[in-house]
Amino acid sequence: MGNRLKDKVAIITGAAKGIGFSTAQRFAQEGAIAILADMNLESVKAAAAQIPNAQAYAMNVTDRASIQAVVDQVMQKHGRIDILINNAGITQDARLVKMTEVQFDAVIDVNLKGVFNCTQLIVPHMLEAGSGSIVNASSVVGIYGNFGQTNYSATKFGVIGFTKTWARELGPKGIRVNAVCPGFIGTEMVKAMPENILQDIERRSWLGRLGTPEEIANVYLFLASNEASFINGVALEVSGGISL
Repeated sequence: MGNRLKDKVAIITGAAKGIGFSTAQRFAQEGAIAILADMNLESVKAAAAQIPNAQAYAMNVTDRASIQAVVDQVMQKHGRIDILINNAGITQDARLVKMTEVQFDAVIDVNLKGVFNCTQLIVPHMLEAGSGSIVNASSVVGIYGNFGQTNYSATKFGVIGFTKTWARELGPKGIRVNAVCPGFIGTEMVKAMPENILQDIERRSWLGRLGTPEEIANVYLFLASNEASFINGVALEVSGGISL
């Protein structure tokens, strides 16, 4: 147990599994009160039950009323929100010529508008406190694009735009905003990709493997903590050097 986030209240979206769950675990190990938020109450409750000092909330990032309800409950209970990890995201891949409007809109709604919704509803409490740290999940795909991911890469490029804009707007108010750009991480979402594509990714990585959710959680931890107190507006690639 460490104390890098001692008594900090951290909301983590998309926390029932994958990188979000690993981040909640890591934050709790460092003394944070981890607020796990995800779509399905049962699965987020099961996730939170594995973490000391964690709480579970059903939240849909595309539904502002559901976000506001969680924010109100957390404020009522703890009186503060110190950290927001905008981690929730989905994929609905297809080549441009095959992509449906439904696929396009669903990904934009969660990955881009969802980040806007959560941040806009939580930031007023950080402004009142005069401090806070926000970390947004972008992707290497948000720097370089990716075949078959028109919708996803657009959202992840967009999240970097949010990050740099909010870093300017909120930095003077004591709130830091940064983004993490993971490469290919061994989550359920990535492991669902075809085997030959996964092997190709491993070959292209200079470390010769996929990343782990824990490796991304450590970067979220650093950026959320006071150790990163002079880091604002960055989009940090954590990919094993896949873009080199």
